[in-house]
Amino acid sequence: MADELDLLRRANPVPSDDGRFHDRPLDQHAERRLNQLLHSGRPRRLRRWVLSVGTAAAVGVTALTLLLSGSATTPAVAAPRPLQIESGSTPVPLGRIAARAAADRSQRLRQGTHTQTWSLSMTAGPGARPAVTLPEERVIRWRADGSHTELVVATDPRRPGEPVITGADPVPRTVEDGHVLSRRTFPPSWSDAPPQAAPPRDIGRLRAYLDELDPTGPLGTSQLLDAVSELLDNWTLGSRENAAVVRLLADAKGLRPAGAVTDRLGRPGQAYVYEDTAHAVRRMLILNPVTGAVLGLEDTVTKDDAEFGVRAGDVMSYSAWMR
Repeated sequence: MADELDLLRRANPVPSDDGRFHDRPLDQHAERRLNQLLHSGRPRRLRRWVLSVGTAAAVGVTALTLLLSGSATTPAVAAPRPLQIESGSTPVPLGRIAARAAADRSQRLRQGTHTQTWSLSMTAGPGARPAVTLPEERVIRWRADGSHTELVVATDPRRPGEPVITGADPVPRTVEDGHVLSRRTFPPSWSDAPPQAAPPRDIGRLRAYLDELDPTGPLGTSQLLDAVSELLDNWTLGSRENAAVVRLLADAKGLRPAGAVTDRLGRPGQAYVYEDTAHAVRRMLILNPVTGAVLGLEDTVTKDDAEFGVRAGDVMSYSAWMR
């Protein structure tokens, strides 16, 4: 056995001094996603922006992402363009949105979610293929007995942003609009741990709830946005939960109001931007200006990276949450 191990060491295919592979530990973002994957009860979609464009971690984790989300997903002809702030619009401070959200009583909390996502698939190295966008729509419905269903559809790239899944018992409208990647039913299960536990309405308890989604330490602004996304991938928030989320975001450092924007589903919103310089990504959060509900989150590359075939301005990922 010792001889075999020694042979493997000498045949090391990824030597530490080879600059192409940057052999080193995962950064905190990739490590957190790996922890979530290993300790989750079911596979979750990984957001590609956290893969740190230009690192070796991006290559391996992106391959894993494609495996989990379904390699049969139909790629878009071209990546969507970044959302544009409306010229001349007045940015609205998060504190004002929080006050509006606190006065709203129109929505109730519901377990389950309806989400559209666009994610950039990348490969690196000799012969790397151009980055492509993988559009996907997902509906999770919970039943009274604690069981739930999950439907995942590859959306038609020629009709970006238009919801395919409708109705209480969701089915795609037509084959042309999108094809089913998976349709699963999960047995009854209950948990008092996030994200399955109901999110609290108190801002302090909500922060503790979101902290549990990230085992690596205190939440910075980018990690907070990830945790909120994870929450929205499991729950459709009510008015009081929306208000708590916005109050929490109002205290996040570096998240600045940018102005009015129309999201990819044609909904009016207010945009809030965070520059994640450590990962060369611009993150745009979109809120309903009246209810404070999170409508979307867009991650855009801010630096060219020839190795992965991405340029500044490319959309890395986008999520749109619907009721």
